[in-house]
Amino acid sequence: MTRILALPLVVLATIPAFHASSRTLPTALRNELKAQGFWHQGCPVARWQLRRLTVSYWGFDKQAHTGQLVVNADAVARLEQVFRRLYELRFPIRHMQLADMYGPLQSQPDDEDVTGAFSCRQAVPSPCSGGTGTGHWSEHAYGEAVDLNPGENPYVGCGMTRDKTALAYLNRSNVRPGMVTPAVVRAFRSVGWGWGGSWSGSTKDYMHFSATGH
Repeated sequence: MTRILALPLVVLATIPAFHASSRTLPTALRNELKAQGFWHQGCPVARWQLRRLTVSYWGFDKQAHTGQLVVNADAVARLEQVFRRLYELRFPIRHMQLADMYGPLQSQPDDEDVTGAFSCRQAVPSPCSGGTGTGHWSEHAYGEAVDLNPGENPYVGCGMTRDKTALAYLNRSNVRPGMVTPAVVRAFRSVGWGWGGSWSGSTKDYMHFSATGH
């Protein structure tokens, strides 16, 4: 008699494939940007130059999600490539929905740990110098910059940060989920984008990546 051994079946979890797409801004989003002050007359880009970029990402819950950013049309292809790599790395992102950044206050997360891109504003001065504006446009005003997990990757200067909840992340040698790693930096550098964490001097913007490096 031939005896057949019953072997346990191993069910492999299917990992959702990465996807990315972009489109011109819907009318409702165009109006929301203006109503909430994220775009106004005098901005260095018109709203028709912006795109709604949709990408897959991994959350802190270790699940795949779909998030969105508003970016310059010229940045779409490069950022699709970057977020594909971040997805392959399973780099966790806390919040990346349009309502998290552009919606009314009641729709925004309390921890403010929002990954975002376009915002028509001046560059923020270093915590070393204080103040609220620098007199020149931020790269975010062109839609050519991304801030990644600001809670885990603070803007620091002279050993200080304006976000007191991020003090625990001033020690960059203690790497925790959501912190920018060399692999993340390489993903952006592969498309020619620079990182604020590599600025010379004591001012570092660990969350910040941009087309010019500024």
